[in-house]
Amino acid sequence: MTSKFSTHIVEWYQLNLRDLPWRNTQNPYHIWLSEIILQQTRVAQGLPYYNKFVTHFPTVQDLAKAEEETVLKLWQGLGYYSRARNLLVAAKMVINNYNGIFPRTYSELIKLKGIGIYTASAVASFSNNEPVAVVDGNVYRVISRFLGIFTPINSTEGEKEFKKIAFSLLDTQNPATHNQAIMEFGALCCTPKKPNCLFCPLQKDCYSFRKNTIDQLPVKLKKTKITQKHFSYLILKNKKKEIFIHKRILKGIWQHLYEFPLVVNEKKTPVIEIVDAFEKLLEIKINLGELNLIHKTDKPHKLSHQHINAQFFEYVCNCDINRSDFIKIKIKDFENYPIPVLILNFINQHPLE
Repeated sequence: MTSKFSTHIVEWYQLNLRDLPWRNTQNPYHIWLSEIILQQTRVAQGLPYYNKFVTHFPTVQDLAKAEEETVLKLWQGLGYYSRARNLLVAAKMVINNYNGIFPRTYSELIKLKGIGIYTASAVASFSNNEPVAVVDGNVYRVISRFLGIFTPINSTEGEKEFKKIAFSLLDTQNPATHNQAIMEFGALCCTPKKPNCLFCPLQKDCYSFRKNTIDQLPVKLKKTKITQKHFSYLILKNKKKEIFIHKRILKGIWQHLYEFPLVVNEKKTPVIEIVDAFEKLLEIKINLGELNLIHKTDKPHKLSHQHINAQFFEYVCNCDINRSDFIKIKIKDFENYPIPVLILNFINQHPLE
């Protein structure tokens, strides 16, 4: 079964593989960049980011010397910004702990910041042909459907079970190609919805195809409780075309990104209460009649743990802010700062003037 499974997958891969830049190299640094970028990201979206990072930082030494804001700005729009911050930390670890030579073995890769079992396996396999099985969402889906495994993939038991099975199916003589093949197969053929079962090379031996359980697998436990948030941003500017922004310091997905003054509520809140909150936050007086509502999102901005309903107000005054955590910049310079995609989308629809 093992050799047959791998043979079918690899044959399919050789006929259907996409020509992607990280597949044309064994450079562990470039492969690592691609793997970090593609976490929680589709290839079509991640490819331009990969090209940008390789262009700006062709070597790990270049990345290690970069400023965090530069890295975050290049990452802008990809989300899960801890990945970008970890990139920088890991690059510096390579310089300090490995004399600038990017590691290729699983045992050394797993020590780097932001690298887990999957990424360490992928980089070791693709750059060094190390016989370690790569298990990502695509692999979970292929294996669960093919063998009919109903153990939740995000449970401790499931993670151990699927890792063991993935190793048993691995072609240890050619692990890099095998791993690339099963991942690509899951991405293009055994897709989450409407898989191409008609032309699937595994169809004859696939449990889910025979038992009609394709839509039931893989099984995933629902753990994250989604909360609703209401964000109110204030674009506070003066007649010199300057605005006030601040850097998010608290831990979270937007840590170290810049934003307008913000008031967060658990539910819809009257404007007069929002204005009161802004006055306390900024220690200024706001004339309610001169406050303009520029934009309100039609649909919530969805994150993994919360859905955000946002609105953007504008207020023009000659006041100043005495808080040290806010900075005053020219409107035209705002584009140089890394910002959350929620604000980026707003600016694309309503350019600041």
